[in-house]
Parts: sequence; structure tokens; C-alpha cells
Amino acid sequence: MIDIRQLVKRFGTFTAVDGVSFSVERGTVLGFLGPNGAGKSTTMKTITGFLAPTSGSVSVCGFDVEKAPLEAKRRIGYLPEGAPTYPDMTPAGFLDFIADVRGMTRAQRTQAVAGAVERVELGAVLHQPIETLSKGFKRRVGLAQAILHDPEVLILDEPTDGLDPNQKHQVRRLIASMAADKAIVISTHILEEVEAVCTRALIIGRGKVLAEGHPAEGGWRFGDLVAAPGRMDALFRRITTGASDLGEAA
Repeated sequence: MIDIRQLVKRFGTFTAVDGVSFSVERGTVLGFLGPNGAGKSTTMKTITGFLAPTSGSVSVCGFDVEKAPLEAKRRIGYLPEGAPTYPDMTPAGFLDFIADVRGMTRAQRTQAVAGAVERVELGAVLHQPIETLSKGFKRRVGLAQAILHDPEVLILDEPTDGLDPNQKHQVRRLIASMAADKAIVISTHILEEVEAVCTRALIIGRGKVLAEGHPAEGGWRFGDLVAAPGRMDALFRRITTGASDLGEAA
């Protein structure tokens, strides 16, 4: 459903993404990992059409993001870093606006907004200005707009940032409940989140794919490296920095 081939993105002389290739099929929840500045957000912005690639190709559900941008974007739900919204709007007004932008009829908008509000539990603050909401509720408004049109592809940049432990658990359950019929990419620094909801993981650094992993008996496997449950942080450091402190995880 997502197919990326030799993606390169440069800003002047700086190469943020350098020849990245991977695909994500329906039913996959991909954890997209890397240290700050690795190229994660740039890659995700390119998948969603927010940024144009310098070279390479990105297709979503068979549509090239550059050649058929509207067809690709119709199939994408995107939660950007920071979950930008219009602060003077209420969640109800903002979600109705997004549904209108998506081309929904009034009946479709009413049903879609009600469904998204229920799934992310926004009812208590639905008519409160977004600028007055906590960081966690603002994040939930962003998540609601991403799932509003029931997209085939979800691109989620730090979906649980700012949420308390109960809210994180709720969002992880939501992602798991949607996973069967969607392709989902999650960028996160919370490695326990990868262990909880992801079926694959990619680690990138300096704009390149460094390793690909998947759940294995006794933990997660990245090539010849295996991390026991709860020890993925040591494996992540080894892959991204060369540190050899895996201890019992190896």
C-alpha cells in the first residue's frame, strides 16, 4: 500500500533522506525509528505529499504522490509532528471543517465526526476552544482528524506525545483495532510502544535505513541482533551509535 524507492530529499547542500527504500502492506504496523535528525519526519512528510522528493518515488495505494497527489492523499490519514490545528476553533468545529475539506456530505460529516470523537474520547472537550486544551487533548484532536475519513493508510508522527499512561494505552488499543485493514506507519521515540503495537520496525540514521526488525521468539530481531522484551533500547543504541551494551539482550 506504501511503496518507497530510493527516496532522496535534500535541503540545499544538506541531505536529510539518502536513498531510503521500503514498503508497507495492508495489515502492517511499522515502527519508524531513529535518533533526532535521522530523517524520520522528512520521510513521513514526503510520503504524505507535504514535501516533494528530490529524487526517487513514493506511491500510496498504487498512486504516485507526485503524479496523482489528490488520489494518494484521499487514502492517507496524517498526524504531523505537533498536531497543528486552528487554536481558536473547537474540536467539533475543527473536525467538521476537516470533514468538509474531505468532501463529505452533511450526513457523512455528522457520522464521521461522531465516530472519531467516540474513538479518541473527545466528548468532554468537544465545544471548548482548542487553545485551552491540554497537550494530550490537542494530540487527540489531531488523531481524530487523521482517522476521520477511515483512510487506508495512516501516517502517525509521535501519536502518543503528551499523553498520560492511560491515554497512551487507549491510543495503542485504537491503533491495534485498526491495524487489520490498514497500512500504518508510526514514528516514535517510545520503544515500548513499538513492542506493544508494531509488527515490523525500521531504524534509520543519517538519512539511511540501518536495520529492519520484526517480533521474534523472546523479543525483537534486527538481523543477527535480538533484544529481549523491554531491552530494545540497548539494541537501538547499538544499531544507531555502535554502543555494545546489549548485555542480556544479545
